[in-house]
Amino acid sequence: MPTNTPFKIAIPDEKLRRLKKKLLFTDLPDEVTSTKDPWARGVPLSDIKRLTAYWAETFDWRKAETKLNELPQFVTTINVDDFGQYDVHYVHKKSESVQGIPLLFLHGWPGGFFEVSKLLPYLHGGESEAAFHVVAPSLVDFGFSSESKKDGFAIDQHAEVCHKLMISLGYNEYVVHGGDLGGLTARFIALKYGRAHCKAVHVTNVIPAEPTEAKHPEIYAEVQSTSLSALEIDGLARTAKHFSKASGYYQLASTRPQTLGYALADSPVALLAWIYEKLHDWVDSEYRWTDDDICTWVSIYWFSTAGPAASSRAFYEFENRQPEPAFPASQVYINVPLGVVRFANDIVLLPRLWNRTLGPVIYESEYDVGGHWAAWERPDAIAKDLQAMFGRDGPAFACVTGKPGFTE
Repeated sequence: MPTNTPFKIAIPDEKLRRLKKKLLFTDLPDEVTSTKDPWARGVPLSDIKRLTAYWAETFDWRKAETKLNELPQFVTTINVDDFGQYDVHYVHKKSESVQGIPLLFLHGWPGGFFEVSKLLPYLHGGESEAAFHVVAPSLVDFGFSSESKKDGFAIDQHAEVCHKLMISLGYNEYVVHGGDLGGLTARFIALKYGRAHCKAVHVTNVIPAEPTEAKHPEIYAEVQSTSLSALEIDGLARTAKHFSKASGYYQLASTRPQTLGYALADSPVALLAWIYEKLHDWVDSEYRWTDDDICTWVSIYWFSTAGPAASSRAFYEFENRQPEPAFPASQVYINVPLGVVRFANDIVLLPRLWNRTLGPVIYESEYDVGGHWAAWERPDAIAKDLQAMFGRDGPAFACVTGKPGFTE
């Protein structure tokens, strides 16, 4: 494929007809009802019945497609060392400011490139605000990027793809924002490409290791002498609950993604339940999803280039990465300026001081309202952070010194 080719989403009519047939002919299970917590065993049957009917009969994919195509999208080919070539889909919204900062926006699971859409209006800059050239790729196995083609395509390769994409666009220096899988990828970009290219990282839902006296004596001493805040106490409880009661999806996807894949690839309702559960559980309780938003998110997975099952492969590769799994490898100290934002209703929220084991923390913020889907739920907060961190009075001001060039 030619370099940086303009891209528009255009799902064939036949795929839409086939999806509707599958939805209409779905056999649903019964359920054990609970008067205490209808979500205790998973997504309630009533929700799936409503959403299935809405997706099949009312949801207008063409309207959603038109809205998505308002984003400036492209596809380019990236060569990954030892893995071959991959077509990478991405959004690239350039600022009109010559002082624009190249910002790599990395989505998580089960999100996608489209999460950047709510953030973009806040990042055009102004007389006293930082402006950003925003690049938001679909990670390999997501959206309209290629599927991974070889065993071992791990977080290192995701980082390589994203870095090489930025270089191909003329951004030799850039900053990164990410959460969930995107935050993990951001950490590996900092680890692999360091300050020479990745000038700073801003992340949500980060997972640092607990400081120990042996490895982090100064941080450990400060942790021991510092009382936990109310947010930190609640965050530890939320984190423990997530790993004990709500992480079965990860155990399955990280051990038997192929077995799971048969259901996700064949049944749009299985995919709907799989994704909707996370949209419901991981969002702030004050946030309200629309049925159109839910159907759009799930449709993008259903129509993705790699197919509905492909995104689960990332979890398997996390755990089977060599010489160590991805999460422990990401918890090392990386000497790249780090900004961390913490939302009170995220699924994993560890004590603030622990973040100092990850690198030089130059910016921190906390918000009482917001959950796991930070850029979607609270684009205003993410934009406020980016402006504060990279703006004229921010700790990372002028960290990008090179003048970017464009190849599109």
